[in-house]
Order: sequence, then C-alpha cells, then structure tokens
Amino acid sequence: MAASDIDAQKALLASLKKDGADHQAIEDAKKRLGDLQRALALAKGKSSAAEGKKRERLLLKTAKGTRDYGPAEMFCRAHIERTVVDVFTTYGGAELDTPVFERKDVLTGKYGEDAKLIFDLMDQGGEQLALRYDHTVPLARYLAMVGANNTQSKIWQVGKVYRRDNPVMSKGRMREFKQADFDISGTWDPMIADAELMSLLCTIMTRLDVGDYTIKLNHRKILDGIFQVCGVPAASIRAISSAVDKLDKWIWDAVVSSSSLTRKLPWAEVKKEMTEEKGLDGAVADNIGEYVKLKGGPELLEKLKADATLIANTSATQGLADMAILFGLLEAYKVLDKFSFDLSLARGLDYYTGIIYEVVVEASAPPGFKDGSPAPPPSKKSKKPKTGDDEDEVDESQVGVGSIAAGGRYDNLVGMFTAAAAAEGKKAAELPCIGVSIGLDRVFALVWPKWVEKGMRSKETQAYVVSMGDGLLKERVELVQQLREAGIKTDFLAKNKPKHQAQFAASERDEVPFAIIIAPEEWAAGYVRVKEQKWEFVNGQKVKVMSEDKGTQVKRDELVVWLKDTPTLRGWASGKLIE
Repeated sequence: MAASDIDAQKALLASLKKDGADHQAIEDAKKRLGDLQRALALAKGKSSAAEGKKRERLLLKTAKGTRDYGPAEMFCRAHIERTVVDVFTTYGGAELDTPVFERKDVLTGKYGEDAKLIFDLMDQGGEQLALRYDHTVPLARYLAMVGANNTQSKIWQVGKVYRRDNPVMSKGRMREFKQADFDISGTWDPMIADAELMSLLCTIMTRLDVGDYTIKLNHRKILDGIFQVCGVPAASIRAISSAVDKLDKWIWDAVVSSSSLTRKLPWAEVKKEMTEEKGLDGAVADNIGEYVKLKGGPELLEKLKADATLIANTSATQGLADMAILFGLLEAYKVLDKFSFDLSLARGLDYYTGIIYEVVVEASAPPGFKDGSPAPPPSKKSKKPKTGDDEDEVDESQVGVGSIAAGGRYDNLVGMFTAAAAAEGKKAAELPCIGVSIGLDRVFALVWPKWVEKGMRSKETQAYVVSMGDGLLKERVELVQQLREAGIKTDFLAKNKPKHQAQFAASERDEVPFAIIIAPEEWAAGYVRVKEQKWEFVNGQKVKVMSEDKGTQVKRDELVVWLKDTPTLRGWASGKLIE
C-alpha cells in the first residue's frame, strides 16, 4: 500500500464534498480512506518489526507421529513388503490403488468412536476432504462406484493411511503409517472365504518371522447375541461393544501411570465406562463380564452351544454355526492351533458384521504383562518446554506394540455406499466382503531388531568393480554394464583414476559381497579377479572378515555364470550377510 493511494483517495473525498455529492458517496469515500490508512500503518509496523527482529532458525524435524526411514531400514521394509505382496499374489490377489485423500462424507459414519482420529483437510475448492483412515472404506467406495458387481474377487492394496492418534514411535504406532490390505468380495459358500483369509494371514506371519503369534478370533453376531441376552438395549449395543474393545487398550493407557497393574484392572475400568459413562445397569455389565472373560478353541464353542440362554438368541446361534464351519476349515488348512476364540475381542469399527480377528505377539502387550510381573519403572519425563502443538507424551517404555494385523467381515459397507448414491425408491446393490489389514510399521518394529542382530544386508548391490593401475574407466564401465544387463546389481566409484583403497572402502561401506578387480594385464588376457567379502560380529559389532586371499581369477565371458552359481547369490533373497 503506497502513500500515493492515500493522497488520491483524499483528493477524491475533497472533490466529492466540493461538488455536493450525496451523503452515502461521501461516507463510502471516508471509509475507503480509513481502510487505506490502516493498511499502510500495518505494513510499516510489520516492516519495522522484521528489521529489528532476529532471524528465527528453521526447526529441522518431521511432523509429530511421522518419521524418516534411512536406506538400511528401507531395505528391511522393502523385504517385509515383498514378503507380504508375494503371499497376496500367491493367494490370487489383484492390486488396487486408491487416492490418499477422500471426500469427507465418504469416511464419516464408518468408524464409530474412532471418527475423531480422522485427519481433516481444509476446504479445497469447494470439497470437504480428509486423509484416508484405512484402505477398507476407500475399497468399499470403489466397489460401489463400479456397480458392486465385482463378484468373488480378491483385491490387495499397500499404502499409507493417517490417524490423529497419540503416537508411540518405537512401537510402530504413528500418525502416518503403511498398511497392507487383502480383501475378498462377493457371495461365497459359508465361511470358505473367511478361512481362506485366515490361512493367508498365518502364511504371512510365519514368513515374516515375527515370533510366536496368536490370532484372536470372535464373531460379531455372537457378541451381539451376548449383549442381547445380558439385557443391553438395542440402541446401546455399539457403544457397549466399543467399551469391550478397550479391554487391552485400557492396559496400555493405565500402565503409563502405574507399574503394579493386575489383570483385574482392565475389566474394572471397562465396567466403569459402561455404567458411569454409558448408563448401563451394573448387573447387566456383570453378566457381560462373565462372557467376555472366556477364551479358548473348539471346546469353548461347545460350551457356548450348551448355553441354553445363549442359543435361544438367533444372532448368537448364527454366529456359533459360522464358527463351527470355520474351525473345521482351519483344521483342514492346518492352522487351527494359531487361533484363540476370544469373546473379549470386539473391534470397535462400526462396519463389521461377521467374524473379527487380530494378530498379537508377545510384544503386543506392555512390558511385564504376559507373565504378570511388574512393568519396568516409567521413564523420566522430558523437562523440555512444550511447544504450542505438543500433547501429553506417552511413556514408550510402558507401552506394547499392540495388534500387528486385524480385520473382519463387513457385508453391508458397500451397500451403504450404493444405497446412498441410488435414486429414491431404487434397490441398491449389495456386495459382502471380508478383509484384513496388516500394520507394516508395527511389523517393522518387531523385525528390524532381529534384522540387525542377524547381520542382514542394508543395500542391494551385489558386485563392485575395482580397477588396479591407471583408472581403466572405460573398462570399468564396460564390465559394470555387462553385469547389470545380466541382472547382477553392480556399482563402481565415479572417478577417472580412483585409488584402489578408496574403491574397496566404498564397496565395504555398502557391504557388497563381491569385489570384481580388473588389472591391465589380466584384462588384456580376458580375465578378472573376484574377491568375496564377508562380515562377522565381534563384541556386538559387525566387522569385515580380514583375509589374505587375493581372489579367484575368472574368465570375463564366464563371470556372470560364475557369480550366479555362488552360494551368496543363490541365497540372495534371504538378505543375510553373516552365517
């Protein structure tokens, strides 16, 4: 805003007064002059403040609940993702990709009490948008858009999702995280698709080497039947189900302030929420407690089938019949021993209609919970002053990883979208679905320490071309290209006349298993020399194995076959560096 604009406005106001203009025109001119003067004063004030203010340093950090992954970590993460996707394709899956943000009305009303965790975006050109919370709702939206006629399909997705949760970074519980989903849609004979998905989940968990795992399993219809026979009002069933779903979560939250928890505390807290916050009668809550404390296998199913009160409920009877079929199929898949029929499992999301499940490992629970011993003392809180966007910190030493995969059957979600989009009076198409989401960041939190402990590779490079003598740049480039075209991942030092020590140092830094050495005389005779490099652990540190071996002389035209026939490259997929 320039002073000349104010001068011009003053002249205009004077002219209007001189000419006897109407009152409103004069008042408008006065208002415009005042606006210009205030704008100029504000601009001058900002300029003066900027000149006298010390430059603020940029705070280099990632946003809360997010993190970077370095090259070595990404090599491990890529291995995890490849393992998962390989199983997805082995089971007949086809890939889908959906946008990372959706129209907000697509996401709302699907997540129950967790809806508060949705990341809203500001109005973007007239559309209210939000970052996707999971892959399930976008998949259902996609299936509805293509007419809900994608019968008996298997679809997988891998990508990032977002939740405004309180993060625990070291345990893979973040605000931005990657999920891998596999979903089966369409009408199948009872429980066949469900058992197929359970088998897929067991295969992935075994191949990922996450340690001993258990898949907690329940059925929404059994749970609803329990609530009904215990006397929960129909309008309160979802709210009470959400409370039951917090049985484990109460442990994670409460343990932050106490290291002497017992197994009785979680139910006491859940009952308190049911009665004091959600208005449920205490006797009804006690009846629910007698059921949700039960867990087992086929023997629990038989016990429930002998419960005359429960089997009189239609919903429970349907759920028990489904579970009987499922247990038989899981036995045929030879994975029944991996499952725990757990009536406390509720899964708080609103869209589940049938079986529900989640995968837990020993690290899922807080420290000390499994064996009943006290958790370690809480870490001392940081004394750093909080910034404006800081929230209460979670003591990561007191928190478990949580479930590493979860899912369930959702037969009505696609129909919700088709019904909402259909013309009034027109019947909407429905498409039953069942799916699972695998938390790749939580899996990484479990696998990465083992990866480091075993001395796994941090890079894909398989061979490094080293020159002895006068650079031999063109010869190095020629050999590098030959190996790359043969599918051997190869690198070299991008210098005209590098010292051989610098080249070996570069290959060792990247932990390359083969150094391909070219020297003028051997190259002219059609030979190269191959030196295999190995590493070992010494006092907990990974170091190169020192050797006086000068390498093996190999004919250039036989080099590719020679390398591919080595045990190192034959077993390359394992990623292992240390035997």
